Amino acid sequence: MNWIVEMFSYTFMQRAVIVGVLISACAALLGVSLVLRKNSMIGDGLSHTAFSAFAVALVLGLTPIYFAIPVVIIASFVVLRLSKSRKSNGDAAIALLSASSLAIGVMAISVVKGVNIDLNSYLFGSILSVGWSDVWLSIVMTILVVGLYVFAHNRIFAITFDEEFAKSTGVRTGYYDIIFAIICSVVIVLGMRLLGALLISSLIIFPTIISMQFSKSFKVLVIWSVVISIINFMLGLIISYLVATPTGATVVIVNLIVLLVTKIVRKLVA
Repeated sequence: MNWIVEMFSYTFMQRAVIVGVLISACAALLGVSLVLRKNSMIGDGLSHTAFSAFAVALVLGLTPIYFAIPVVIIASFVVLRLSKSRKSNGDAAIALLSASSLAIGVMAISVVKGVNIDLNSYLFGSILSVGWSDVWLSIVMTILVVGLYVFAHNRIFAITFDEEFAKSTGVRTGYYDIIFAIICSVVIVLGMRLLGALLISSLIIFPTIISMQFSKSFKVLVIWSVVISIINFMLGLIISYLVATPTGATVVIVNLIVLLVTKIVRKLVA
């Protein structure tokens, strides 16, 4: 038990655990709706936009997180509008956003002389970059996301499975799309500091896909997605500490292993 005490004695680990658990829960809740609506790649596009915003902010000497959040929110509205438009291909728009944002971020860092930036920490995450401001923002976001699911569960269920039907029953689907876009943007910006731009979208996708292997209802799917997301994050964090591997990559690999195991078990039981 000594290594557990040692691990959690570090202040940066305490911050990483708090932010990681809260962001994992938020990402899992958002992921259920995004995955079932086949919009899960929005997270990937927004994470690359966040990386670009972080890079530009650092080059300009601005506070990265406060610069990135409004930029990513604007990008989420653009992606949302393009995905709803009949004249454009939503997947292609997200792919273009991802590639362009990543290129802008890398270019901004590479062309400016005298700016010492660890590119890997923003691409793959770094628990050392998590500060107390991230902790408080994560707490606020968790309260908002959990509150949204508690008080608007039926509306979210209707929008997720049949948006046209929900709209016909009087649900303001556009209003909920805007809320989801804003919350998703902030969650991605916060989580990117921990897992990185290339890996944060995995927190949105993996827990829902894993839970879908055995969940029989929407409510059960939501609950298990949150539980699995938190457990997998903690396992990844502990393993990364013990064997000195990148936290973000370790968390993703843990999710991948759990997904493969659940698929195998499902086939054996069926």
